Amino acid sequence: MAIRKIREDSDPILRKKSRPVTEFDERLFTLLDDMAETMYSVDGVGLAAVQVGVLRRVVVMDTGDGLIELINPEIVERGGEQVETEGCLSIPGKRGYTLRPAYVKVRAQNRKGQWCMYKGEGLKARCFCHEIDHLDGILFTDRLAPREKWPKEEKQEELTAK
Repeated sequence: MAIRKIREDSDPILRKKSRPVTEFDERLFTLLDDMAETMYSVDGVGLAAVQVGVLRRVVVMDTGDGLIELINPEIVERGGEQVETEGCLSIPGKRGYTLRPAYVKVRAQNRKGQWCMYKGEGLKARCFCHEIDHLDGILFTDRLAPREKWPKEEKQEELTAK
């Protein structure tokens, strides 16, 4: 396993659409392992392959209940909405309020090529959406919530104080 360089927002690769994975082989397994090691090394909760310079539809994430590997993921169901602050390993030092679904169901393949379903609410739903957006060349800054959707002032102060 190896820690890979995370591409930052000035890198044009982050705006490209990733290609589907068709071969489930050692090369893919190495990518998944390297991505997980890279994500954990910088205390991230999610990482898309494009963020390490690989234009394949591959995501790793861990929102606190273990590593999830997503290959060729797609959101098949969404519900509600949430407005929370979001950041990105490819845009260091910047955060912003985004409007995301409160709940999502994701269909993806695992490293064996088997199709699986994943459900997420709150942070996990936000992470699914954020990382799948990366696969389509979309950054969280493209999803910023309109100011009228932001939490009230006292909540904003509370968030920035933490």
